[in-house]
Amino acid sequence: MTQYFLTIPHDTADEPTMESMQEMDPAELEAMIAAVDGFNTALNESGAFVTAGGLMPPSTATTVDATDGEPKRIPGPFVDAPAYVGGFWIIDVADEETALGWAEHCSKALQSRIEVRALQEEPQ
Repeated sequence: MTQYFLTIPHDTADEPTMESMQEMDPAELEAMIAAVDGFNTALNESGAFVTAGGLMPPSTATTVDATDGEPKRIPGPFVDAPAYVGGFWIIDVADEETALGWAEHCSKALQSRIEVRALQEEPQ
C-alpha cells in the first residue's frame, strides 16, 4: 500500500477562511459540507483514510530558519505563490489509479481541483 497526499489548491488572492465560507449561499455551503462528509465517510469505510485537515491561509504562517545557526522567525510563508494548499487528506491505497479515483470523488464533492502526490517511501 502507498500513501497519497490529496491537496486542495486555493487562489492566494482569495484566501478563503471559515469566516468567508459563511458568505456563501447557505444552501450551497450545506450541500458542499454534506458532500465532503460523504467523501470522508466513504474513505473511512474503505479503510483508506489516514488523516485530513484544513490549513489556515499563508498570511498566518511563520517561517522558521535555523540554517545559519541562530534561529530566525519570519512572518509569512516561505514563498510567495499564486496558489497555496488550503487543506489535505492522506490516504493509504493500493496504487495511483485508486488514489486518482478518490481525488475525482473529492473534486466533485468540493467543486475544486485536487492535486495527488505519493508520499516518499522509507529508504531500504
